[in-house]
Amino acid sequence: MSYVSKEQIERAKQLDLLTYLQVYEPAELVRCSRNVYTTRTHDSLKISNGKWYWWSRGIGGRSALDYLIKVQGMSFPDAVLQIEGIELGRTSHALQSLQQGLSSTKFVLPEPYITSNRVITYLRNRGIHSKIIDYCLETGRLYESSRYHNAVFVGFNQEGTPRYAAIRGTTNTRFMGEAVGSDKRYSFSIPAMEDSTELHLFESAIDLLSYCTLEHLAGRDWRQAHKLSLAGIYSPKANGKESTPPAALTHYLHCFPKVNRLVLHLDNDEPGKLAAATMKRLLSPILLIFDEPPNFGKDVNNDLMEYRRRRGELSR
Repeated sequence: MSYVSKEQIERAKQLDLLTYLQVYEPAELVRCSRNVYTTRTHDSLKISNGKWYWWSRGIGGRSALDYLIKVQGMSFPDAVLQIEGIELGRTSHALQSLQQGLSSTKFVLPEPYITSNRVITYLRNRGIHSKIIDYCLETGRLYESSRYHNAVFVGFNQEGTPRYAAIRGTTNTRFMGEAVGSDKRYSFSIPAMEDSTELHLFESAIDLLSYCTLEHLAGRDWRQAHKLSLAGIYSPKANGKESTPPAALTHYLHCFPKVNRLVLHLDNDEPGKLAAATMKRLLSPILLIFDEPPNFGKDVNNDLMEYRRRRGELSR
């Protein structure tokens, strides 16, 4: 049996699993959300807040040492030597660089332009009603970036502090991205005017605004129910039994515990149908779930544009 000293053991215990994988096995690491990771080999093993837990086996730990023993099946001495065996100078430099990079990743909103005229024109050309656009501008949920004149859709925490921003190009390049340090739990949303038990879910901010426009054009109160976008496609795990709901949805339900009815407006394609079916399976025990894909085309904006075409109101 290999011998390891107390000093080697103490050093090995200091290395957390996330740092270990980032430095030594980066190809094994898969990012699920801003603060949650999994591994390619075991997608039910989740890493978050300095801890890891292997849900399918019911075991977890804090350190890379725990992981090598419990998941990789190494003996205690071999696991210590695995960590200790990397060249110390190289390891120290890599860890220092990594820690500096992680600590500098803070949320930064793009600098706003003096007007939002280009964004307004872009959204009106997508059929969004001026009343909906004005509401978003007035509440700080939308603005035009200074450098590239992109549309910036801002998400807030419950204290009203910006924590997320989706960035959408206003030209034919169809650029889509997120502001540095964005937290997907606080994705773009429009809460109900008063307490509501209903939440409508969308893949993108533009789909959300398109639905609000359809509600407004039909003479209904578009602030009556909660609206939340997922900031992209929700992709369940290949093994559906180990899938979890999107972070933005889980967090929103936590912030608004009175919600008991969920209406899905996801894209009318295979990924959208799979996401809707997975969410229905995961959440139907606690929520009434209704699947309402777009009536026309791939997404809600296609639906709105067709409605506008029929009425000749695209520039309204």
